[in-house]
Order: sequence, then C-alpha cells, then structure tokens
Amino acid sequence: MGQPVRDYLLTLCVTAAVTYLLTGPVRKFAIAVGAMPAIRARDVHREPTPRLGGIAMFGGLCAGLIVADHLFNLNAVFELSNEPRALLSGAALIWLIGVLDDKFEIDALIKLGGQMIAAAVMVIQGLTILWLPIPGVGTVALTQWQGTLLTVALVVITINAVNFVDGLDGLAAGMVCIASAAFFLYTYRLWYGYGIEAAAPATLFAAVLMGMCLGFLPHNMHPARIFMGDSGSMLIGLVLAAGAISVTGQVDPDAMKLFEGSERQATHAMLPVFIPLLLPLTIIAIPAADLILAIVRRTWNGQSPFAADRGHLHHRLLEIGHSHSRSVLIMYFWSALIAFGAVGYSVHSASLWIVLVIVGLSAVGLVLLLMPRFTPRAPRWAETFVPPRYRRRGTAAQGEAADGPAPDGEAEGRQVPGGHPVASEAPDRAPVAVGVSGVNGATAIGPRSRFAVGDRADSSR
Repeated sequence: MGQPVRDYLLTLCVTAAVTYLLTGPVRKFAIAVGAMPAIRARDVHREPTPRLGGIAMFGGLCAGLIVADHLFNLNAVFELSNEPRALLSGAALIWLIGVLDDKFEIDALIKLGGQMIAAAVMVIQGLTILWLPIPGVGTVALTQWQGTLLTVALVVITINAVNFVDGLDGLAAGMVCIASAAFFLYTYRLWYGYGIEAAAPATLFAAVLMGMCLGFLPHNMHPARIFMGDSGSMLIGLVLAAGAISVTGQVDPDAMKLFEGSERQATHAMLPVFIPLLLPLTIIAIPAADLILAIVRRTWNGQSPFAADRGHLHHRLLEIGHSHSRSVLIMYFWSALIAFGAVGYSVHSASLWIVLVIVGLSAVGLVLLLMPRFTPRAPRWAETFVPPRYRRRGTAAQGEAADGPAPDGEAEGRQVPGGHPVASEAPDRAPVAVGVSGVNGATAIGPRSRFAVGDRADSSR
C-alpha cells in the first residue's frame, strides 16, 4: 500500500511544483499581452489583474501525467487504458478555448460549443459512461448515444459549475482541491481496497488535479496576483468531470463481492457505496447549487442563463458583511463538509456517528454564517504571535503605543465598507477594503505591493 501512495504523492508534488513555478512567468506574459480586462460591474477586485493562470495549470497537468507514465505502479494505467490520453486531448481543447476567451472575450455560446466538442473528443477515445448501477433495478447498460449524451451533459455541467463559482480570490481552486481530495480517497479505496482496476485512472486524475490547485493557490489567495481565468476554471472543471466519468458506470457491483443474492439486491444494498458514483455532483455540490440558482435567477428576470451578475453565493456572503477571506473559508467549509460527508457515508453507512458529526458541523457552519462581523481573538499568551487585528483592544493599543503614533486615519477600529475594523500593521501600508482584491505584488506568498506604472493594464490593447 505504501508504494502506490508514494507514487501518487510524487505525482501530486511534481504537478504542484511545475504549476507554481510556471505561474510567475505566465503572469508576466499575461501583462505583456494585455490579458488584463478592465474592471466590470460584477467584479469584486478593484485593480486590473492578469488572467491566463490556466496556462500554468495546464503545464502542471502535462508534467503530472508524464511523471506518472514513468512510475512503476502507475504506468499500468497508461498501458491498460486510453483514458489519460483522452483526458489530455479534451483538456488541451478546452484550455485553448479558455485562453482565447481570457484574451479576446469570446461569445458564451461558442464556449458552450467548445465544451461539448471537448467532451465528445474524450468520448471518442473511450472516456465515457458505459452503464449505471440503479438501486432496485440493477446494472443498466447504456446505448452508445445514451452514454455519449450523459457524458457530455456531465462534463458541461461540471465545467460551468466550477466556472460560475470562480468569483473570489482562491475560491474555485480551493473548492476543487477539496473535492478532488475527497474523490481521491474514495477512488483509491475502490482501486487498492477492492482491486478494481477501473478506478485507477480516476485516482490518478484526482491526484493530478490536487497538484494543479495546490500549485496555483499561493499566487491566487487574497489579494490575488493572477486569476486562473476561463482557461483555468474550465480546465479543472473538465479534469474533475473526467475523474467522475472514469469511475462512474465502469465498476461492476459484483466486483466488490460484499453481498450475496441477485445483482438487483446487491445494487440496492450497496447504495451508500455508489453515492459518489451515481451522484458525482455531490462532490461539487456548492458550485452545482450556485449554477442552478444562477440559471433560475437569470431566467426569472428575463435574462440569458449565461448573463453575468453579482447574485452568486460568494457575492451574497460579501453583501451580508463577511470579509473576503471569511467568505472563501465559509465556502471551503461547506464544500469539505459535503464532499467528505458523502465519502464517509459511503464507507460506513450504518454508523450513526457520521450523521451526528455532519449535523453538528452544519450547525457550526450556520452559526458562522449568522456572525459576519464577529472577529476572533487570540488567547493572551498567543497575542504576540498574531496580527494586531486578532489581539484584544488593550493589548493592541499598547503595541501601537510602543511602535509610535499611527498616521491619521489608520487607528484601530477604523471602519471600512462591510463594517469591519481594520488595524494598521505598518505605518506605510494603506489598508485594503473588505472584498477588494486591489493589491497585486511581486511574490506569491510574501507581502504584496501595488502595481508599478509599467505593469498597469491598458484597456485599449
């Protein structure tokens, strides 16, 4: 068991490292070619920020697949299955469409057509749903056209769900990383625990996807230095969908041999085991819910389902008073709760404690949603190790007095849009308003400074 895990970990680390190292040069390239659209009404950030982060993520995907092809325990995935090549073909096509959209803003219907073509390319090369295990009925074989339509629909829905949720710094990459981590645990259990080789490609896809997101996140966390753009959001959405398609419908219910009796009885008894297979969108339940609500909202208002607005879940979190970082963390929390809850239930469906834990964590999440202006305070013994905004008022005031008087307008407790007090950590740094990712610096994880004059976007290009 240890050797396969090490191979997956190596693949993940190589993917993350390549993505991380490529993002810096890609950012400079995006600025040079003018891939920095002007600020739109629905945008949360307030300064032009380069896109095309999907270029670095696609480089990480290619590097991860190449490394996996040369590892002893993972090479069999490429020898026995054509699914990795099918994924790479579809990913290359959807990535190219995303790059063109990041630079030239192509029409939404053209993007939709490109998504369908990318899904069809994967179907032609064998990455498709062959049958569905339906409780009470048994394994239902799908015709070629049924499998193709279902595969294309799943790819398009997943891509647009991830694309719609990509509205805050680090949100889409973090949520997809959480979903892929949960899916990796599930598919690895199927592959190694039950010896089902059909789950091996999906396990590899999940590991590579985690690496892509982890490598990009340091550059994309608030305040973001670069956005993944459609070239990144559509790419990770397609990889996530490919993992679900790879394992859905290709695992025989009798392969696990957990139940005796007819196939219909076995399928019905194994319903919890097939939850992530039958309903792969539970892994991205939050983006999927946001997608459905957006379509209903826009259609109800007489708009096109593809018309952009500021009614997404993350926009509403900002409107009720949550800060940018808190909104992202809340979305992370709900994504992890749903994804890992579904996986945990599939493993031990008869355990009552899993349901109780999910209910308890849901209650904690609701409390966090209802306390948008609550500021956590660190214990007194830890106050010297945390930023001033997390210290108690008296201690923070003493610290400011020791450092000298603060400039006018930077005293603790100053209100900014959103109702949050902002404490000054440095006399020469202007505070950033809540919900505004207006600082774009020169390093991925260090302090960010504002754009130099030469780096500013020219909307005429």
